[in-house]
Amino acid sequence: MLATTTSSLLNPHKWVDNYADYLYAYALARLNDEEQARDLVQEVFLAALERADMFEGKSTERTWLTAILKNKIIDTYRRRSSGLNNVTIRAAEQEQEDFFYPADGHWREEHRPKEFGIEDHDPLHNKEFNLVLQQCLKKLPALWLAVFTMKHMEDESTENICTELKVTSANFWVIIHRTKLNLRACLQKTWI
Repeated sequence: MLATTTSSLLNPHKWVDNYADYLYAYALARLNDEEQARDLVQEVFLAALERADMFEGKSTERTWLTAILKNKIIDTYRRRSSGLNNVTIRAAEQEQEDFFYPADGHWREEHRPKEFGIEDHDPLHNKEFNLVLQQCLKKLPALWLAVFTMKHMEDESTENICTELKVTSANFWVIIHRTKLNLRACLQKTWI
C-alpha cells in the first residue's frame, strides 16, 4: 500500500518538462561543464526512477531530485579531486607574503584589489561579468573549484567539505585562500 501511495506522489513522465532545465542550470553553475551537467541530470532521473519507492513525500519532487543531484555533484567533485590533496601550508604562507605585508597583513600596493566595476547595476554589464567569472572558474584546479563551490555556492560547512572531499582543515583554508587570489588575479586581468 505504501509503494502505491509513494508512487502516486511522483510523476516521472513530467520530470523532463518540469525539472530538466532547473536541474541543468543547478549542475552547470556548480560544475562549469555543460556536458557533465547534462549527464548528471540524466543520471538523476535514472537514480530517481530506481529509488522511487524510497520517496516518502516529505518534500516536493523538485527538492528530492535536487538532493539526488547535489549528491552526484559531490561525487563528481571527489572524482575530480582525487590525488590533488598535496597542498602545502608553507607554500600558501609564502604566497601570502607576496601579496600582504607580514607585519600588519595589509595588501602590498602592487597587489591591492582594484574596483571591478560591478557596482553599477547595468544587467548587461553584470551578464558580461558573470561570463568572465565563469571563464576564470574554469581555469581553477578541480579540487579548488569543488571547495570554492561547496563553500560559497552551496553554503556547506567547513567540516562537511573537509569530510566529503577528504581534505584537512588546514588544506581547506589554503585552498580557499589560493582560489580567491587566483580568481581575483584572473578577474583583474580579464575584466578590468
